[in-house]
Amino acid sequence: MESYILLSELNDYLFCPRSIYFHHIFWRYDMSLYHGAPQTAGTIAHRAIDKQEYSTKKTVLQGMPVYSEKYGISGNIDTFDTATGVLTERKKKISQIYLGNCLQLVGQYLCLAEMGYDVRSLRLHSLDDNKNYPVGIPTPGDISRFEEILDAFKKYRIGKDFVPNPRKCEKCTYRTLCDISPP
Repeated sequence: MESYILLSELNDYLFCPRSIYFHHIFWRYDMSLYHGAPQTAGTIAHRAIDKQEYSTKKTVLQGMPVYSEKYGISGNIDTFDTATGVLTERKKKISQIYLGNCLQLVGQYLCLAEMGYDVRSLRLHSLDDNKNYPVGIPTPGDISRFEEILDAFKKYRIGKDFVPNPRKCEKCTYRTLCDISPP
């Protein structure tokens, strides 16, 4: 039996496929040993969702596990309002919208749709400035792109053809552990 791919790992994969390897090694340790200030702030900001204390509104599902048998993916949504059909992925601060953030929403959308929910809109929410950024309902092209990245994720091997990106490496939590990241 194959394991489900975590949606959060697709975002990590696009940032740096090697970071997933290090994350799996260190997940059991105290995060304060390797998380920087931005990761710690994001974890703190996410607590209300994780504890399902963000909203008392009965139509708002929060921190709910989702999965798709078709795609072999799973994860947790941040919030989904069943009355309005709005799926929201919350981030501490959004200064730029990355493909990984959008793919995480596409995966959540596909999971919820397969589970029978009526998702009518997707958005990213920046907590620091309380701004919403609409993300369109995935088109067939978006879903094909999602499937291509999912397939590449499944085929990735840590020792194969990796080219470090200095801009990403300097922000990586695991840069000091990586044997090929630039100094």
